[in-house]
Amino acid sequence: MKKLIFTLFSALCLNASAAIKLPALFCDNMVLQQQSDVNIWGTADAGKTVTITASWDKKAKFSAKAGNDGKWKIAVKTPQAGGPYSVTISDGQSVTLNNVLVGEVWLCAGQSNMEMPMKGFKCQPVENGNRDAVLSTNPNMRLFTVKRSSSLTPKDDVVGSWLMANAESVREFSATAFYFGRMLQMVKPDVPVGLIVTAWGGSACEAWMDEKMLADFPSAQIPRTQEDIKSKNRTPTVLYNGMLHPVIGYGIRGAIWYQGEDNWNRAETYSDMMASMVSGWRAQWGIGDFPFYYCQIAPYDYSIITEKGQPIYNTAYLREQQVLALQKISNSGMACLMDAGLEKGIHPEKKQLAGERLAYQALSKTYGMKGVACESPTFKQMTIKNDTVDIVFNNCGMWPYIKGGESQNFEVAGEDGVFHPAKAWGVRSHILVKSDAVKKPVNVRYAFKNWAEGDVFCEGIPFTSFRTDSYKDPLTKKQ
Repeated sequence: MKKLIFTLFSALCLNASAAIKLPALFCDNMVLQQQSDVNIWGTADAGKTVTITASWDKKAKFSAKAGNDGKWKIAVKTPQAGGPYSVTISDGQSVTLNNVLVGEVWLCAGQSNMEMPMKGFKCQPVENGNRDAVLSTNPNMRLFTVKRSSSLTPKDDVVGSWLMANAESVREFSATAFYFGRMLQMVKPDVPVGLIVTAWGGSACEAWMDEKMLADFPSAQIPRTQEDIKSKNRTPTVLYNGMLHPVIGYGIRGAIWYQGEDNWNRAETYSDMMASMVSGWRAQWGIGDFPFYYCQIAPYDYSIITEKGQPIYNTAYLREQQVLALQKISNSGMACLMDAGLEKGIHPEKKQLAGERLAYQALSKTYGMKGVACESPTFKQMTIKNDTVDIVFNNCGMWPYIKGGESQNFEVAGEDGVFHPAKAWGVRSHILVKSDAVKKPVNVRYAFKNWAEGDVFCEGIPFTSFRTDSYKDPLTKKQ
């Protein structure tokens, strides 16, 4: 009897070791990027031939041999958007994934304002979050949230699963990502949307980069031992290792990014760092310069989180760096949120504005939709006429619109470099700015401070904060 039990146990172990093993990303309900060669990977016994067939074309077979370490990766050609389908992976024993859709897949990454779920954080709600979650049921929208994971070395897998959009799943899902995906789905209802969220509140940009991406940033100290990890979400490379590396290679259309608040006190490196991060991600994905759209951080009174006695950094310098990043990152776009901040809260309620403005970028630039306003107007040039500054802007064909008729956010400085509150009003395609305290203006600033409520728009898109001077940041002594 003991011998029989041992034999049965041994047979079960052999069968278990022979079974195909897939990362969490490959499961029921997943979305695969349409009209692409998407990667599917996993492990099997060393040397075994693994074959994949899909119900959209049962005649086509895709195969590869598992390496000595048991790892295999297979590129599978996907059709136009549709489904549901099944995908079968076999090395002699089969694993079938059901209810699989083919559509548009987007990576959604960043810190807390990307992570913030539809239910909000405690005492920090998402505007209309409960209502929109209740109305969210949509079998053509699928959601995957990567569980928080910080690691010294690159991981091969994450914890998570693909869920269909409904009140229960959306309640726990990123609000910014949901509103982004919902708009894509509303515009193209027959095209499924898959959203992969990998975000951790309070995380630094450096944490989402590997050592090679950080090579030009000597202040980023790469951890060599577990003891070097002083912060699970701020230490360089740890979130790249734990939450991004296992996802790299999954078929995506592009990425959206909402991060920057944690880099507020070292803004001078941010545009170069973002450019290095995006370049590194694209190189590792190996699908070309995929679209990268990001949120400009919203205004907030940063004195609230500044330790008593410490200097208060002006995050307008970081917003300025985010505008500069547009010139350094190809195939990119920025969603301006100057009207969507919260003076006393770093997690604004208006996540629908954030998600939908990211969607405007994608609809216009990635999907070629005409008639979509998506670009925030930026400073072009100014002319000084006596005591008045005359300003014109880029991306402002429909002319500036000032909420309330007169902006409260402009300042003017003379040769002494001291800025004074100014009056500003629109005249056709121009904005005129004047301060009674400055008879000979030299420079102008708009909303160039931590907290400001943006009040200048064009076609519903807010103007980003800007300055015409090149004075050094008084804290960092850098421009």
